[in-house]
Amino acid sequence: MSYTLTDFCDDTRAILQKHDDHAGHEQIRQKLETLLGNPAFCAEYVGPDNNTGMSQIFEDPKLHFCVLAYNMADARKSPPHDHGSSWAVYGQTTVYTDMTIWAATGKDEGTIEPVRTFRLDPGNAGLFDVREIHSIDYAAGSKFVRVTGVDMSMETRRVFDPETATVRTIEQAGTSDTREPRAKSS
Repeated sequence: MSYTLTDFCDDTRAILQKHDDHAGHEQIRQKLETLLGNPAFCAEYVGPDNNTGMSQIFEDPKLHFCVLAYNMADARKSPPHDHGSSWAVYGQTTVYTDMTIWAATGKDEGTIEPVRTFRLDPGNAGLFDVREIHSIDYAAGSKFVRVTGVDMSMETRRVFDPETATVRTIEQAGTSDTREPRAKSS
């Protein structure tokens, strides 16, 4: 019997009830790779007959983790960002996504630089833990699944501009607060 979305959500719930920490999030990453190996799941949610864009396919009523399917027609490169107090696991099903992890390089919050880049090919999943700054760069036609600890529309998070060393805060429910640029250290 194939590993299903229901199996994945049941396992994720059980993991988070015991280990809502890095070790637990890593277990969820591994379980997502197992789910990506189910051709029926991929066909139903991220197959060629799916509508373009993002769709939420599950939200846990008690723990509030979410599973989303992305069927992206156009290529896109995100700015460096975090998921606030949430974590995210991305799992690739079609084409690829290049992931970059960023780190602060100075006293200023907005001064960041890339420290690691890796590619998610079909069947691979990557974890970005709480407040971990990352960016994604996917090709046209990419399809992937993202699991988050909460509904991200309800989570305050940061978006970085490494060129200007600025940080923009995305508040809950889509409002934003732009901070003043900070001078880069010499």
